[in-house]
Amino acid sequence: MDSQFSRTLLLLGEKGLSRLSGSRVAVVGCGAVGSYVAESLVRGGVGHIRLIDFDTVALSNINRQLFALHSTIGQKKVDVAAERLKDINPNCQIEAVDALLDENNVESLLSGADFVADAIDDRQAKIAIYKECQRKNIPFISSMGAARRTDISQVRVDKMKNTKVCPLAADLRRMCKKNNLSMDFPVVYSTQNPVGQCAENRQMGSLPTVTGVFGLTVANYILLMLTQDNRLT
Repeated sequence: MDSQFSRTLLLLGEKGLSRLSGSRVAVVGCGAVGSYVAESLVRGGVGHIRLIDFDTVALSNINRQLFALHSTIGQKKVDVAAERLKDINPNCQIEAVDALLDENNVESLLSGADFVADAIDDRQAKIAIYKECQRKNIPFISSMGAARRTDISQVRVDKMKNTKVCPLAADLRRMCKKNNLSMDFPVVYSTQNPVGQCAENRQMGSLPTVTGVFGLTVANYILLMLTQDNRLT
């Protein structure tokens, strides 16, 4: 019998699909990378998604963010995301949390999650996620910088301690060391040297193809970890 998840069932089996349906994933950031993470998890069969973001949709988001449309400009990203994701799977429980994650609220925002997807840019907030997940032993994966890259063949999954080239990862390694944090957790990053220039307002160029691959890679890792428990070694 055909169903929404019949193709997933053929690949992951009833046990795998059941584990996804019973899993709770927190997606921090609903922008370029996070939009692809969230949508892929819902299409994959994850039964509970907590969306965490404080921002609104802007015109400049449309080139790379799934939730950014001309009709959604000015709306809260978590609200737009929740409506779209519920349309994809009405049975998925979607929590839309309009909040800026920081060290003061990270515990409550990530509480109860079986897995955390870090898809934000703010370095201090990322460190707060790392601290909380390591303190509570919550599995997580973190996205590094997708901007100023053009070559999707150079996107990798590896442990933070093994990253190279990526300036964001370099900064975060230093911050992890300063905060006595383990760097054995998985990240998605690019081995391509950044290209192009930064604008005067510090905006960086990005392509929907590259940010999409980053988000899809994060989501794929989570789906496999939730169903197969074959963590990165």
